[in-house]
Amino acid sequence: MSQSSSQLDRFSPEALFVVSGISQYTGAVIAVGMFDELHPATVAWMRVVGAAAILLAFTWRRQRGWSRRELGAAALFGVATSLMNLFFYLAIDRVDLGKSVVIEFIGPIAVAAAFTRTRRNTGALLLAATGVIVLSGVEIDGEPLGLLFIFAASAMWAVYIIIGRRVAALDRGTAGLGIGLGFGALVLTPVGLPQVGTVLDHPGLIVSGFAVGLLSNAVGYGIDQHVMRRIPVRRFALLLALLPVTAMVVGLIALDQRPSVFDAIGALLVIAGVALQERDSLAIEPVLEPS
Repeated sequence: MSQSSSQLDRFSPEALFVVSGISQYTGAVIAVGMFDELHPATVAWMRVVGAAAILLAFTWRRQRGWSRRELGAAALFGVATSLMNLFFYLAIDRVDLGKSVVIEFIGPIAVAAAFTRTRRNTGALLLAATGVIVLSGVEIDGEPLGLLFIFAASAMWAVYIIIGRRVAALDRGTAGLGIGLGFGALVLTPVGLPQVGTVLDHPGLIVSGFAVGLLSNAVGYGIDQHVMRRIPVRRFALLLALLPVTAMVVGLIALDQRPSVFDAIGALLVIAGVALQERDSLAIEPVLEPS
């Protein structure tokens, strides 16, 4: 275990999720500001490229000894993550940040439901799900395409959780995330290349793209990888309910997207659900056997 991982173990998964959420949605705020000059798909590509470059540079010593099966899992994880980023940016170009995150949470709720067994955890899931439903009482009738993108991002989020747990169990730190996002960057290249000339003509956009990649993917998803090695998939998926609340707060502070009274009630229900669930942990065990 690396020294950085041991340092993170000092903090609870809930605290780490709040930090992750703040980092991810601060990156999202920067990305929204880039939409004035670049198509959201190009910004998503830059986010993935920036994160992959940063992570690969810091984890190159761990990029050895990958089996074909492990590479396949990392690639699937990275492609799902990159598509999730793409669909999410296409959505928040049409729907408010906080509202998009809330509706996108359908994916994690489905995963949490699939792995929930005890009455206490069922009650926690129902509280969190009710909070998300209350939060999602939004006016999106005029944005059917935005809604479609949110649902697509939601499906990719579910894949991110399931495959991400496998990659995290390889115990390579963020090396699996880095190599996965490298594959994801290649997949998104066709949608990012059309505006590459504009990007190269404006160095500030390159800096912003790397900042988004660092905050939203390298830091945010890096924390996710650490937490996934500590707790079961069910608890991880339910903890993701904290992200809509975090997005709502970031949207208020940075984008002046003011929540309603119902939004506040929904946020309290989510927090209650997270507080109620069992805080079970797990030992790190290998999920992928070498091929």
